Amino acid sequence: MKKLEGKVALVTGGGRGIGRAICEAYADAGAKVVVADLREDDARETASAIGGMAVEMNVADLDSISAGVAAVEREFGGIDILVNNAGIFNMASIDKITHEDYRQQYDINVGGTIFACQAVVPLMKRRGGGVIINFASQAGRRGEANVTIYCSTKAAVISITQSMALELAGDNIRVNAIAPGVIDTPMWKHVDSQFAEYENKPIGQKKREVGEAVPLGRMGDPKDVADPCVFLASDDARYITAQTINVDGGNWMS
Repeated sequence: MKKLEGKVALVTGGGRGIGRAICEAYADAGAKVVVADLREDDARETASAIGGMAVEMNVADLDSISAGVAAVEREFGGIDILVNNAGIFNMASIDKITHEDYRQQYDINVGGTIFACQAVVPLMKRRGGGVIINFASQAGRRGEANVTIYCSTKAAVISITQSMALELAGDNIRVNAIAPGVIDTPMWKHVDSQFAEYENKPIGQKKREVGEAVPLGRMGDPKDVADPCVFLASDDARYITAQTINVDGGNWMS
């Protein structure tokens, strides 16, 4: 029997990058996968490739979350696994931070995590339990120049994971987080361009430098993150909750 056989998994930001890799890994492990993404075309393409269900979802919009979760409940009767992968990154020095950027990153990275959980937890309780996996970052483990907002949102996700895990333990709902390091995804084109501006480096240099600095000698692949997500969602991790697992090639030791 496959590790996630018969389970229903909802993955936010599932259309591409790490989210898509998680959807693929969950489908391979036997789960019924719901690909939720703000980009409906990406969600549909990924869902089609894995035989899953696509849902357009903006995690910064409570009505969008509610509608997406309701659609999954109608289709499958409930949700066993929630992966809060949707996120946004932006850099700004302290003199250039705008309230709009602050609100956007917090609405998506923090609010999206909290309110997706709020929508899904009642369904999990009715099924007798479930698994929530939140996405933090190595940036949530320590600060970084010109990344004040993003780092703080990911530190918040670690704290949210701990608090929610304690609250939901009695409901047989395990809550953990993944803290990826530098993972080679399409988002890194955006990240690299911002570092090029703030550190006065040619395009591509920052990406090359961060990969070389990883103790294991390379940037991570999305599958390097997806496989631990399968583990955390499975019964193999039945006694693990309130933890943030580093998947960063050795960048952070805890």
